[in-house]
Amino acid sequence: MRFTPSILGKLVEPINRRRFQTIVDSHGGDAYDKSFRSWDHLMVLIYAQLSGSASLRSLEAGWNANGQHHYHLGSDVLRRSTLSDAGRRRPVAVFAEIFGLLANQLDRQTRREGTAMLRLIDSTPIPLGKLCGWAKSNGRIRGMKMHVVYDPNADCPRILDITDANVNDAQVGRTIAIEKGATYVFDKGYCHYGWWTTQIAAAQAFFVTRPKSNMGLEVLSERPVKVARGDGFTVLDDAEVSLAGKTHCKLPIKLRRLIVKRQDGDTITLLTNDLKRPAVEIAALYKGRWQIELLFRWIKQHLKIRRFLGNNDNAIRLQLFAAMIAYALLRIAARTYRIAMPILRFTDLVSQCLLERRRIEAINKPPPINSSRRRDRTSPNQLGFDYE
Repeated sequence: MRFTPSILGKLVEPINRRRFQTIVDSHGGDAYDKSFRSWDHLMVLIYAQLSGSASLRSLEAGWNANGQHHYHLGSDVLRRSTLSDAGRRRPVAVFAEIFGLLANQLDRQTRREGTAMLRLIDSTPIPLGKLCGWAKSNGRIRGMKMHVVYDPNADCPRILDITDANVNDAQVGRTIAIEKGATYVFDKGYCHYGWWTTQIAAAQAFFVTRPKSNMGLEVLSERPVKVARGDGFTVLDDAEVSLAGKTHCKLPIKLRRLIVKRQDGDTITLLTNDLKRPAVEIAALYKGRWQIELLFRWIKQHLKIRRFLGNNDNAIRLQLFAAMIAYALLRIAARTYRIAMPILRFTDLVSQCLLERRRIEAINKPPPINSSRRRDRTSPNQLGFDYE
């Protein structure tokens, strides 16, 4: 009889086990917890994300109640104390590298199609409870920040970093490896002249952002606006500018300033080093930045990153990376099996059928009737014997 893996078993297939073990060995991931390996840890956290387990007790009960699947997942029985110890000691770099590999898998098809590289950069706060007294505050929230470089064409984060809440966005932006020819869209929180000049412009890449209110700009020449009206906005002005006065040496590159009026009546100013794109297209790129906000909303609503399975810094980081690994696996499965339904419905069905043995492409259909079951050959019109 042909073996049919569970939905969870099919989801984790894109993670190459040999490559995974190489990463674990390079970081010493199994140095302290040999009975509960890094693979066991990852499987348990992915299960927790997709099943909706909100506590160590419920996770232990749900995982151990399905022991018949442990062999095929390459895992074993779970104990709460073991998971807590692993959360404190296992290197976060193991899960971070696995997420990077999965993000590259999602990006391959986009590169083959020759789509223009667009990257959206932003961060979202991760508030932590009072039990995490070690968490730092930025004046608004106490907790952490999740920094993301998002590829809207592949619908997946390309780079993920987790920092304390008081870390400046521009500080993380300077650590991003810039891709030649890509366009980076971000808000005014990533204002850093040195990063714009020595990394983005030097790599022959482009940026679209909003200047801070105290940034003095001097108009060098006006540019004609051939097409002013876009989808929900109108370009009022397009000009080549530079930093005014002696501050010009801090940003010695050619810049364009666009003044855009939104449909709701607000007017915003955009700044870019792209001198070739039409003004209406640049304004549309910045408008598309809302896609990363939708990503953050989806993550917070459908992944378990509001309540954590540990109160220490390391365990929380591991769970955040596991959440994003689960997100990437769902996107890979939807693309591999050509799932036509909305991703929200697909995610809900996966959580309901996580350990059922059925095909992912038929997850929204009832399982087939077992043809080997013996059929009742009696006729309803036939008389039967009744013994008293």
